Amino acid sequence: MNVRHLKQFVAVADARSFRKASLSLHMAQPPLTVAIKRLEESLGGPLFVRSRQGVQLTAMGEAVLPDARRAVFHAEQVRAAATHAAAGIGGTLRIGFIGSATYTLFPKVLPEFRKAYPSITLDMRERTTTNVLREVESGDLDVGLIRHPVLEATTARIEPVEFDELVVAVPASHPIAGRGKVSLSQLREEPFIMYSSSAAPNLRGLVMVACQTAGFVPRVVQEAVQIQTIVSLVESGLGVALVPSVCTRHATRHVVFKRLSSPRERTTIAIALASRSVAEPETAIRFRAMLIAYRDGLGLHPPPPSNPKSSG
Repeated sequence: MNVRHLKQFVAVADARSFRKASLSLHMAQPPLTVAIKRLEESLGGPLFVRSRQGVQLTAMGEAVLPDARRAVFHAEQVRAAATHAAAGIGGTLRIGFIGSATYTLFPKVLPEFRKAYPSITLDMRERTTTNVLREVESGDLDVGLIRHPVLEATTARIEPVEFDELVVAVPASHPIAGRGKVSLSQLREEPFIMYSSSAAPNLRGLVMVACQTAGFVPRVVQEAVQIQTIVSLVESGLGVALVPSVCTRHATRHVVFKRLSSPRERTTIAIALASRSVAEPETAIRFRAMLIAYRDGLGLHPPPPSNPKSSG
């Protein structure tokens, strides 16, 4: 017994005629008759009784028809799921991301991606940049959204998709909060809330370079991993920090964000897409294409189908 025989059985049962069923199945009648005979032999009894009015289901035929329909339906569902996954319009896309990717990028891109590809299941995993890169390289993640520039060696393909800059975060009660212009050198004597050297080395490195370029080494009093945690510690009055300007979207009245007045002191950063340069899944190719279109101002539209053979 196989699914093809069950499909042929259902076709004959619905048509009540071998001739009509053979036409709907696009096959000759004799092979259809042979297929039904083999199915009857495997089941141990006749499924149809022939008459002048056509064919009628036997008691066994009536009994097995509902299950046969379900088997055919589920087989077609399996085949469709496999086809969709191979074409990049089904399956699971594993996305690693840093917390700040959720501020503006995800709310813009994810709804459109889900609308374009409803059969793709998104497996979202929050990570640090370092861990995202490792898991993309190992194949545990399909794509990742990380902090850019990347200051560590990686085999992943890195493409910036959303640009930003570092701004000063100070408690609302701090004297700097009321100043019109702020330079990095004015933070020379301030206690700094700094990114963790082990979990967020990229952002830490950028802040250290910016401060050293301004003529001082920051006095670090506390480290944290997540940007939201750093802002909370600033709000608590433990120190100042340099954070992505996107944080201002979630500002409270207890924290003030100040843009550095000198363009030379401003540090450009970005959210970047990390993906595999070889053996890239079709789901990842489509997600990447939508992000690049968003970055280039082309709108959030699904890309045309690509050739899976060329993705490796």
